[in-house]
Amino acid sequence: MMKQTRSFKKTGSVHCHFHRQSFSNMTFYWTTTTILFSVVILAAAAACCFVSWRRSGFTRPMGLLECFRFLLVAIVLATLNQPELTQEIRPDDRPTLVLLHDTSNSMQTRDVLMVNDDASRIAQTRYGVTQSAIDPEKWKTVQQDMDLVIQPFSSTLQNADQGTDLNQALQKVADSHVNLRGIVLLADGDWNTGTAPNSAATELRMRGVPVFAVGVGSVDRLPDIELISSDAPTFGVAGKTLRIPFRIVNWLPGDRDITVSLAGTRGEAIETTVRVPGMGQVQDTVNWRPLETGEYGLSLQIPVDADETITDNNQLAFPISIRDEALQVLVVESYPRWEYRYLRNALERDPGVEVNCLLFHPDTDNVGGGRGYVEQFPDEQQLFNYDVVFLGDVGVESGQLNLENCTHLRQLVRSHAGGLVFLPGFRGRHGSFPGTELEDLYPVVPDQANPRGIGSASAARFVLTEAGRRSLLTRLETKDDENENIWNSLPGFHWHAATVRAKIGTEVLAVHSFETTRFGRVPLIATRTSGTGKVLFMGTDGAWRWRKGVEDLYHYRFWGQVVRWMAYQRNMSQGESMRLFYSPDRPAANNVLTLNANVMTSTGEPLRDGTVVVQAVAPSGRTSSIRLRPAADDSWGLFTGNYTPPEGGSYQFVTTCAETGSSLETSIAVQGQERELIGQPARYDVLKEIAEITRGQLTDISRMQELVEHISALPESQPVIRRFRLWSHPAWGGAIILLLGLFWTGRKLAGLA
Repeated sequence: MMKQTRSFKKTGSVHCHFHRQSFSNMTFYWTTTTILFSVVILAAAAACCFVSWRRSGFTRPMGLLECFRFLLVAIVLATLNQPELTQEIRPDDRPTLVLLHDTSNSMQTRDVLMVNDDASRIAQTRYGVTQSAIDPEKWKTVQQDMDLVIQPFSSTLQNADQGTDLNQALQKVADSHVNLRGIVLLADGDWNTGTAPNSAATELRMRGVPVFAVGVGSVDRLPDIELISSDAPTFGVAGKTLRIPFRIVNWLPGDRDITVSLAGTRGEAIETTVRVPGMGQVQDTVNWRPLETGEYGLSLQIPVDADETITDNNQLAFPISIRDEALQVLVVESYPRWEYRYLRNALERDPGVEVNCLLFHPDTDNVGGGRGYVEQFPDEQQLFNYDVVFLGDVGVESGQLNLENCTHLRQLVRSHAGGLVFLPGFRGRHGSFPGTELEDLYPVVPDQANPRGIGSASAARFVLTEAGRRSLLTRLETKDDENENIWNSLPGFHWHAATVRAKIGTEVLAVHSFETTRFGRVPLIATRTSGTGKVLFMGTDGAWRWRKGVEDLYHYRFWGQVVRWMAYQRNMSQGESMRLFYSPDRPAANNVLTLNANVMTSTGEPLRDGTVVVQAVAPSGRTSSIRLRPAADDSWGLFTGNYTPPEGGSYQFVTTCAETGSSLETSIAVQGQERELIGQPARYDVLKEIAEITRGQLTDISRMQELVEHISALPESQPVIRRFRLWSHPAWGGAIILLLGLFWTGRKLAGLA
């Protein structure tokens, strides 16, 4: 059996001033085995000492030396039984009880049902019932035995009520009070800044400080209809229809027909009606065709339903820039097939697109000529001026593309945020791309056994994948079901490129209706990102057939969306010799924003190395400097860096280059992060964990009086007991060594060996 003294460990960074310190007697941590062993050894040592003294004739020096030997043995045996001194510390200060109450924005949620004097029930805010619960008059019985401190908390953010830091609040209380009897935590359990609160709870448990958690709010979601997201683009083009997506969540039990209004368009509000199922959600878009350029402040709004309890989440506001468009597109083809002819005509009729064509004639020594045609493939400087390049049925061979052209195309995509569209044809000239710089850009793995593709007498159709149903590229109609019907009714095609599968990182938007490989259906429309740019693969040359019965409606719409999607980043902000683009398109506060800059020299060549700096000015006036570095050895003219915006609002970015002396000013709208959301359910699970760790308890705001009585009846806190382990102290071991040295010296003086 073991006999063990009780101890209390004091931790933390509090500088306590204790009084009434007293030491008790020495105690030992012994077992039956160590006691028996010590008694036997001590008896044997006594016998040996007596025999040695008798042999010396009972002389006085030897008697003293043998007594010293016996003392040494006794000290060593005592060490074996672990001697300790205990110190009892009693504080003179009165104990303190802290009422810690949450004042963050989530406490403005009105979901606490209270009973009135007339037995009716009324919903109050969490903050309101908390203020009533911390009234000092309700804690008079507690104040008879301890001091009461009422302390609010939220977060350490610039706008403190925009966040909740439970861990920091508990830690601050622990560090600020000497004789802390307990903490009453009145909160909804929501924490969204700082570290997890179990860290401070663990320290409070080690100090013996319980946390009495009082849950405030309902754990069930309030009846509500919420407009929760709008991933709108940051800029649009005058005269072009702009699709603004939105999502509505219905927390009511019944279906609702909701009218969504788009305001701020400098005209009448644009409305669309959607049906949202009960306890469900729906995603849709609002179409807006801006006629004037400029900066717009748009807002999406939905009406307040009679049954919902939260009215401040029915609107979303966002800025958008409308500008004139001048996209540069290059179409490269070998033979003037039907797909090429209708694609060229569709792009030329688009007022926001300027088209150049390079038409190789492999059977002749000449290339196509006329309005908009170029006589040869552009050089490096000229190519980087294009936003999107279409590669038709052309290959790396004499009289067409060469390896240098492939290298420049790769740089256009990876370093200059350009777009590249692969349009294979039945002559199979894309089969020459493996082994060139274009191989890595190709979104699919071609079937080398069928370089000229596969023809079929029966017409095949496009089948949208799940990604294709969500993508704006394949959005030919605004409604999901209408868009699906259009794709199902489009005229079919009789030829498609032979592919094995899509490459890793490729998003497949449409597949073949019946042709498959061992990896699944053959991909027909696929996209992927490469570096800072985008790539698209169209696996058939039958898109021109979409004009049947509707003229160029869907054919024109599809390719117009492709061109603008690919050129989107390049046109975020640009000057004569510098372009700044960023990712994501709609940045949010406290999320990483990737800044990319293309810088050209005075001669129009990409700057290979230089000092590119971006000065970011936040809405609050805070200025940060970001040094952009060259992306890679083979990324010509591309400089990149990261910046984390600390707040929401409109930022001013000034990009400068020391080598070229050029500068570019850009305005970027950053969405603020709403950490504290009104209407979210209370998180009692967090409060329960804190209470369990600290050996406190969890209760409800309606049972505050019971908690007051419980705390009033708490026994007086136990004194702090400190244990001084003599057996493991270095001084104790040093003393034994010193005594052994004295004993050995005494033997030498006595003439013993």
